Amino acid sequence: MIKMVVLYRQPENRELFDEKYFNEHLDLNALTPGIVRTEISRFFDLRGADPEYYVMAEIYFSDRETLMQALKSPESKAAGAQLQSFAAGLATFHFAKVLEA
Repeated sequence: MIKMVVLYRQPENRELFDEKYFNEHLDLNALTPGIVRTEISRFFDLRGADPEYYVMAEIYFSDRETLMQALKSPESKAAGAQLQSFAAGLATFHFAKVLEA
Protein backbone atom coordinates (compact mmCIF):
# COMPACT_ATOMS: atom_id res chain seq x y z
CA MET A 1 0.00 0.00 0.00
CA ILE A 2 1.19 3.51 -0.91
CA LYS A 3 -0.14 6.79 0.36
CA MET A 4 0.08 10.39 -0.66
CA VAL A 5 0.11 12.73 2.31
CA VAL A 6 -0.90 16.33 1.67
CA LEU A 7 -0.23 18.84 4.45
CA TYR A 8 -2.03 22.18 4.25
CA ARG A 9 -0.67 25.20 6.11
CA GLN A 10 -3.09 27.56 7.84
CA PRO A 11 -5.13 29.43 5.21
CA GLU A 12 -5.75 33.15 5.54
CA ASN A 13 -9.49 32.54 5.16
CA ARG A 14 -10.46 29.27 6.88
CA GLU A 15 -14.14 29.61 6.00
CA LEU A 16 -13.37 29.90 2.28
CA PHE A 17 -10.85 27.05 2.46
CA ASP A 18 -13.36 24.78 4.22
CA GLU A 19 -16.11 25.62 1.73
CA LYS A 20 -13.95 24.92 -1.32
CA TYR A 21 -12.06 21.96 0.15
CA PHE A 22 -14.84 20.02 1.84
CA ASN A 23 -17.69 20.87 -0.55
CA GLU A 24 -15.85 20.79 -3.87
CA HIS A 25 -12.29 19.49 -3.84
CA LEU A 26 -12.87 16.22 -2.00
CA ASP A 27 -15.70 15.29 -4.38
CA LEU A 28 -13.52 16.03 -7.41
CA ASN A 29 -10.57 14.16 -5.98
CA ALA A 30 -12.73 11.12 -5.20
CA LEU A 31 -13.22 10.68 -8.96
CA THR A 32 -9.49 9.93 -9.37
CA PRO A 33 -9.10 6.30 -10.45
CA GLY A 34 -7.19 3.94 -8.17
CA ILE A 35 -7.90 5.56 -4.81
CA VAL A 36 -8.45 2.89 -2.16
CA ARG A 37 -9.44 5.28 0.62
CA THR A 38 -9.00 8.85 1.79
CA GLU A 39 -8.58 10.13 5.35
CA ILE A 40 -8.83 13.82 6.25
CA SER A 41 -7.60 15.15 9.60
CA ARG A 42 -7.71 18.62 11.11
CA PHE A 43 -4.82 19.60 13.38
CA PHE A 44 -5.21 21.17 16.80
CA ASP A 45 -2.85 22.42 19.49
CA LEU A 46 -3.43 21.28 23.06
CA ARG A 47 -2.47 24.75 24.29
CA GLY A 48 -5.08 26.45 22.09
CA ALA A 49 -2.65 28.06 19.65
CA ASP A 50 -2.92 27.70 15.89
CA PRO A 51 -0.80 24.74 14.77
CA GLU A 52 1.50 25.13 11.77
CA TYR A 53 -0.73 22.89 9.67
CA TYR A 54 -4.49 23.14 9.24
CA VAL A 55 -5.52 19.93 7.47
CA MET A 56 -3.87 16.67 6.40
CA ALA A 57 -5.12 14.40 3.63
CA GLU A 58 -3.93 10.80 3.42
CA ILE A 59 -4.86 9.22 0.09
CA TYR A 60 -4.17 5.50 -0.26
CA PHE A 61 -3.37 3.51 -3.40
CA SER A 62 -2.66 -0.20 -3.81
CA ASP A 63 0.83 0.32 -5.24
CA ARG A 64 3.22 2.87 -6.71
CA GLU A 65 2.22 2.18 -10.32
CA THR A 66 -1.44 2.83 -9.51
CA LEU A 67 -0.47 6.11 -7.81
CA MET A 68 1.58 7.20 -10.82
CA GLN A 69 -1.27 6.41 -13.22
CA ALA A 70 -3.75 8.20 -10.97
CA LEU A 71 -1.65 11.37 -10.92
CA LYS A 72 -1.66 11.41 -14.74
CA SER A 73 -5.44 11.00 -14.98
CA PRO A 74 -7.71 13.82 -16.17
CA GLU A 75 -9.67 13.52 -12.91
CA SER A 76 -6.56 14.10 -10.79
CA LYS A 77 -5.49 17.01 -12.97
CA ALA A 78 -8.94 18.61 -12.63
CA ALA A 79 -8.82 18.22 -8.85
CA GLY A 80 -5.32 19.74 -8.80
CA ALA A 81 -6.39 22.73 -10.86
CA GLN A 82 -9.39 23.31 -8.61
CA LEU A 83 -7.13 23.07 -5.54
CA GLN A 84 -4.79 25.72 -6.96
CA SER A 85 -7.74 28.06 -7.40
CA PHE A 86 -8.15 28.50 -3.64
CA ALA A 87 -5.13 26.93 -1.89
CA ALA A 88 -2.11 27.87 -4.00
CA GLY A 89 1.06 27.66 -1.95
CA LEU A 90 -0.61 26.02 1.07
CA ALA A 91 -0.05 22.36 0.24
CA THR A 92 3.02 20.17 0.45
CA PHE A 93 2.89 16.66 -1.00
CA HIS A 94 4.65 13.62 0.47
CA PHE A 95 4.62 9.97 -0.58
CA ALA A 96 5.15 6.93 1.62
CA LYS A 97 5.03 3.16 1.59
CA VAL A 98 2.70 1.93 4.31
CA LEU A 99 4.53 -0.57 6.53
CA GLU A 100 2.52 -3.43 7.92
CA ALA A 101 3.11 -4.27 11.58
